[in-house]
This record gives sequence, C-alpha cells and structure tokens, in this order.
Amino acid sequence: MLLRRGGYAGRILRVDLSSEQVRVESWPERWVTEYIGGDGFAAHILYKEVPAGTDPLSPTNRLILATGPVTGTMWPTSGRSVFVSKAPLTGIWGESHVGGFLGAELKYAGYDLLVIEGSAERPVYLMINDDDIDLVDASSIWGLSTADATSAILRASGDPDAQVAAIGPAGERRIRYASIMVNRARAAGRTGMGAVMGSKNLKAIAVRGHGSVEVADLDEFLRLAREAHRRVREDPQAQQMSRWGTWVLTAVKQEIGELPTFNHRTGVFDGWERLSAEHIRSHYTVNDRACFGCPVGCKKVNYVREGPFAGTFEEGPEYEGLMAFGSLLGIGDYATALRANQLCNRYGMDVISAGATIAFAIESFEQGLLTKEDTDGLTLRWGDSKLVIRLLQMIANREGIGDILADGSREASRRLGRGTDRFAIHVKGLEVSGQDGRTHRSIGLSHATGARGADHLRSLVTVDQLGYEKVAAERWGADRLLEIIDPYTERYKAVAVVETENTYCIRDTLIVCWYTVSWPPIFWMRDFAQLLPAVTGEESLGSTDQLIEIAERQVTLKRMFNVREGITREDDQLPDRFTKEPMPEGPGKGQVVHLNPMLDDYYRLRGWDVETGIPTRETLDRLSLGWMQDGEEGAEWGGRHR
Repeated sequence: MLLRRGGYAGRILRVDLSSEQVRVESWPERWVTEYIGGDGFAAHILYKEVPAGTDPLSPTNRLILATGPVTGTMWPTSGRSVFVSKAPLTGIWGESHVGGFLGAELKYAGYDLLVIEGSAERPVYLMINDDDIDLVDASSIWGLSTADATSAILRASGDPDAQVAAIGPAGERRIRYASIMVNRARAAGRTGMGAVMGSKNLKAIAVRGHGSVEVADLDEFLRLAREAHRRVREDPQAQQMSRWGTWVLTAVKQEIGELPTFNHRTGVFDGWERLSAEHIRSHYTVNDRACFGCPVGCKKVNYVREGPFAGTFEEGPEYEGLMAFGSLLGIGDYATALRANQLCNRYGMDVISAGATIAFAIESFEQGLLTKEDTDGLTLRWGDSKLVIRLLQMIANREGIGDILADGSREASRRLGRGTDRFAIHVKGLEVSGQDGRTHRSIGLSHATGARGADHLRSLVTVDQLGYEKVAAERWGADRLLEIIDPYTERYKAVAVVETENTYCIRDTLIVCWYTVSWPPIFWMRDFAQLLPAVTGEESLGSTDQLIEIAERQVTLKRMFNVREGITREDDQLPDRFTKEPMPEGPGKGQVVHLNPMLDDYYRLRGWDVETGIPTRETLDRLSLGWMQDGEEGAEWGGRHR
C-alpha cells in the first residue's frame, strides 16, 4: 500500500465507541500551510469538536492520536506521536508526546490521525491493521498491567511487530494523571490521557501498517536526512545523551542549585551522587534502547541486583522520574526510583505528578496539616522508600488516602483544605516538573504560561539555564547576550521564551524528538524551513517567517481553547514557593521569581491583551483565527463535526 505523496497519508481514522462506527475521511489540503501536522491538526480538531465546559471524562471528549509529515521517514528521531484531549487533571488543553514506534506504524497503516469519541458499553481495544479496523472485547485483559495487557494483545494478533498503546489499572480507575504506555516503557505521561481512555472503556490501541511514506523531493530529502544524522552523531551533547541518557542532568542541576528537593523547597540535595549518571550506569544499566529512527539511543534498561528491590528490571526512569522519586522526596537511592518508575509504568501513571503529589502529602503531614487519621495510620516522612512504594499502590487502587492523591495535588488540597494548598506545587493543576524559576527565570515564565500547565517541554530555554553563550549570541545578538544568559534577571526572558516556544511548536508539528532541538539545539527553525519543502512539496514552508506565523497560530489556538474554559492572566501564576520563598541555598540563594514583568512582555510579544492574557481580535485576524470570535465554523471541513 502506497501512501499519498508529500509526507502525509491524507486520511483521518475516526472511531465512535458508543455506536461502534468507524469511518475514514480526508482533511483539508490547506491544513498543511496552516498547521503542518501533529499538534496543529489536533488543536484544530479539539477546538472544533469539544465544546466549552465538556467533562474530560465524558463520552463527548475526544482522544486524538496525531503524527506529523516526517513521522515514519528517515529523518532522525521521527517516530514520535502525540495524544491530545481535554485533560482530566487540569480541565484545559491536554497533550502528551511519546516515543517508540507507534507513530510510524500509524502512518504505515495509512492514517495521519486517529480520533476517538464516545464510550464503549464494555471494555474493548482497538485493532488497526491497515484498512482492517476492529473493536475487540477486552474484558479478559481489563485489570491487567500495561505490560501484561500488551503481551496479551500481541499474542492474540499473532504479529510481534504490532505497536500497542495501553492503559493499566490507573487509567481504568480514572486516576487523573493516568498515562498511556507505548511498547510497555514509553509513556504518554502528562495531563491524564490514560484516564480519558479509561473513561471510554478503551484498554488499548494496537496498530500494524504495511505501507510507506513518500516525500515530495526524495533526492533532496535524502541529502538533508543523511546530513541530519551526521550532525546528530557528531554532536557532543547527543553523544553524552547516548552514553548517559537524561541522568546526565542530575550533576548539572545539583551544580546550578536546581535539583528539586523536598517538594521544591530547595535545589540542592545531599544524596545526589547516588542519583548521578556515573553511579547508575556503573551499578544498574544493562542495555541501551532507541526509538524509531533515532541515532542517539538515550533509553536505558536497568536491573537491581541487591537490596529490598532486588530483581527489579525496567527501562528508565529518565531525569524527571529520577527527580520525582529521588531528590523531590529526599530519597538518594536509585533502586527506589527504578522500582517506583516500574510501578508507574505497570499501573499507567505519570511519574512527575505521582511523585509531586506524594511530596505534597509528605510536606502537609510534616507541617501538621495531615494526621495519621487522614493517612490510614501511615507516618509520612522524607526519604522513606517503603512509604513511597506503598503510597503508589494505594493511589493506583484508590485505597484510603490514595483515593484523594489520585486526583493530583490541586484537587487533593481542595478536598483536604486546612491550608494544604501552600504545598500543592502546580500551575493550572499540572504539577511542576524538575526545574525552578528561582534558578533561571525563563523556566518560571514557561511554567506560568504553558498551555497545559507547568510545562517544561514546550518552551524550556536552556541558554540561561546552562550558559550557552555562543548559541545565545547567534540567536539573539551580542547586545543582548549578557542579560539573555543571566539566569537571575527577568530582562529579555520573554523574548527567549517566545522564540523557543515557536521553534518547539514546529518541532511538535513535524513531530521530532525534543533532544535534537535543545541542550543546545542541533536543529533550528532554519533547518525545518529547509526540510519541509522537500517533504511536503509546499515551497511556502521554506520561509522561516511562515513557520513562525504557523507556530504563533498554534500557540494562540491552544490559548483560545483555554480561554474558552475560563483561563486568564490570573491563572498564569506560579506557586508562592517560587515567588515569595527565596531559594535557601546554592548559587541562587536568596532568589525569587518576579513574574509580572515577564508576563507583560510575553503577552505583548504574543499579541495578547496585557491585562487579561486573552489574544486580541487583531491578533486573531492576523493569524486567520477570527472565526473563533465570530462563531463561524470556518472552513468546509470543521463544521460537519462540531
């Protein structure tokens, strides 16, 4: 089966679980120049089809699996895909990107997107084999772990090359930060996409494709792809990632005072050495793995040989999971982090939100706001490995205090009251990841303005975090260099965040891996402008100005989705921990985030009203989004499915 030229299949697969109806439709050609793919296509669909006020766990909500024009091609790190939905954890825009081989397989099956609506009467899983689409009874695997469910589906399919995205008991129980696990160990982790699947009685999505992806100019694409692979292989940072994975960050974060410790109270952790890349690689790592088309291979398989968690064998965790079950909880033991990561993978839970919500509970207990009566007799304390494992089990089973923690730190603090909200470290309901705006200001702005909440993957500026002077000078000019790379000033940080967010937005429409567009970037906007005409045949995508406009359109579209849900400037705020509590130690000692000046600059650069944070009519018209205020359905396609 040969797919349409230009990097696209040209088709959307739609599955209505309530009626058990399946249909295939094309999408408008203009989407290529309006959105490119990935996040952009999904954002348009979600805005059109999910009305304001929709319960994320209702049949009306959509779950979208999207790919981009380079997915499944020879471009390095081109195997990623994204799940998009209204998020159960936050009630606003939700997205979660994932690696592995799922995205490429969906393209080979002949689809750019999968859109799921409704809710099945009984547990089912979706089996996609090219044009053969089946809803299979999943009653026998409901309740199984993600790994066991995946194995059962592969046995039933008789095809070991099928790619499976499954939920575990956490998704079935609608834990609001439930993840979707791909290939057993790749997590679409954040915002609760697994809970959306659980609410739809959908245990898994299995995909097998036998097609191919054609590009518009094969010779030029191959030239660019070969050069891209060479650049990745020779890049020093990529080489570091290949050897150490994201654990290389532990030592760096400790050095700059940004290793989140004790629920983000401080950024320095005395036990960091046992969480370092050198310690983990020498004591636990047994193999390396890579996602589709990736020359880096940053994924690590690890094994615990002794101690209370002996026999634990699992891929990961990456830095964020290591932080969440390590320093954030005062635990300097990698074996604990690996075991906790394994449990989250099997249950299907986001490691960041799980660890952060446990940290919230421990600090609330420490401050006397929770008692043993609340915690089922448990004493919550920092550094207790057995406690963490027990709490993860209670959360996954919604048992006792675990039932409260299963809804995330924001909702838990609302239910508990008593001033516990001071220790719920989140933005818009999404728990803060492994960064700290007191240590480098740009991440404070990124966390505050992120469409899905405290996001570190959509606009993380690394030049001020890690001091990349050459990169900063090239991107923003020598006259701004000193202030751009100064982590403790708010000046020019909005400029850096907006430019980075635009670049990452195009990355997420292609879709390619984060690690080739950061630390510092191997590929920039100009590289994408070279690539896209060769893939799609659209010459207008060879202009960086055009790509910037597309990025602005997508960022603003996501913002308008949130505005429709009531989000304004009042919600673009950071926890008091970062704005009112000075960093107690380390290089950033005494620092706090002064957010408002950066917000003003960010809104002005985006063309959003400074007082409200809502995009202006002028901006909507400039980005061809005026239909969002006019109440028009816009193009010929969208109105049919509203």
